[in-house]
Amino acid sequence: MTNSSFFFFLVGIIGSCFATWAFIQKNTNHRCVSIYLINLLTADFLLTLALPVKIVVDLGVAPWKLKIFHCQVTACLIYINMYLSIIFLAFVSIDRCLQLTHSCKIYRIQEPGFAKMISTVVWLMVLLIMVPNMMIPIKDIKEKSNVGCMEFKKEFGRNWHLLTNFICVAIFLNFSAIILISNCLVIRQLYRNKDNENYPNVKKALINILLVTTGYIICFVPYHIVRIPYTLSQTEVITDCSTRISLFKAKEATLLLAVSNLCFDPILYYHLSKAFRSKVTETFASPKETKAQKEKLRCENNA
Repeated sequence: MTNSSFFFFLVGIIGSCFATWAFIQKNTNHRCVSIYLINLLTADFLLTLALPVKIVVDLGVAPWKLKIFHCQVTACLIYINMYLSIIFLAFVSIDRCLQLTHSCKIYRIQEPGFAKMISTVVWLMVLLIMVPNMMIPIKDIKEKSNVGCMEFKKEFGRNWHLLTNFICVAIFLNFSAIILISNCLVIRQLYRNKDNENYPNVKKALINILLVTTGYIICFVPYHIVRIPYTLSQTEVITDCSTRISLFKAKEATLLLAVSNLCFDPILYYHLSKAFRSKVTETFASPKETKAQKEKLRCENNA
C-alpha cells in the first residue's frame, strides 16, 4: 500500500507541475471549465504535500512528533483535497452538461466571474469544516508504536471529528447526485440527437463527461461506503476488535483509491483543457505534428 502511495505521489507531482505550467502560459484565456480545473489542480498540490508524510508514517519510521503532525495537519489536507475534488468534478460535469444540452445559451454558472466567486465560496466552506480539526487542542499521550489519530483527540475534538465526517458524507451524496443527473441529461440529449450530423461532436462530449463520472466512481465511492461504519468504530459505537481492525484496513485500502485521483486528474486536464492539451502536444509530439496542432488551435480561436 505504501508503494502505491509513493507511485501516486510521483505521478501526481509530475502531472500537477506540468498542468500548472500549461495553465499559467501567457495569453491563455481561461474559460469556466478551466477555472474549475485550476482549482482542482490546487487541491491536488495540497495532497502532494501531505502524501510524503503519510508514506513515512505508514512505513513505521516516523518520529513521534511527525506522527502527531500527520494526525493534526497532513491527514486533514488529504480530506480537504478529497472533498474539493468531489465538488469541482461536479462543477465540471454541470458545465459539460450545459454545453451539450443548452449549447446556444450561457447560464450564470458558466460565466468565468461566477466560476471564480463560487470557487472561493467552496474553498472557504471546506476549510471552515476541516481546519478546526487541525486547531483543536489534543491530548499529551505517552509515546507508543501503534497509535491511532483518534487517541490524540479530546472529547470536543472527537465530537467535531464526528460532525465533520457526517457533513462530508452529505457533501459526497449531494454532489454524487449532481454528477449522476448531469450524466442522465447528457444521455437523454444524445438519444434525441442520434440522427444529427453533429453526432460525433456530441459523442465526444459524452465521453468527456463519462470520463469524469468513471474517475469519480473509482476514486471516491468505495471510500464512502466504508467511511460511516469506520467512523462509528472510532467512536465506540462499534466495539468488536476484529470488526474495528477490518474496517481500518478497508478504510486504508479505499483511501488509497481516493488518492489515486492524482493519476486521473492529468487525464481529465488533457480531455477538457485546450491549453493543457496543446502543451502536451508541443512537448511530446514531433515538430510536424506540433505545427499542425498550432494551426488547428488558430483556426478554432478565429472561428
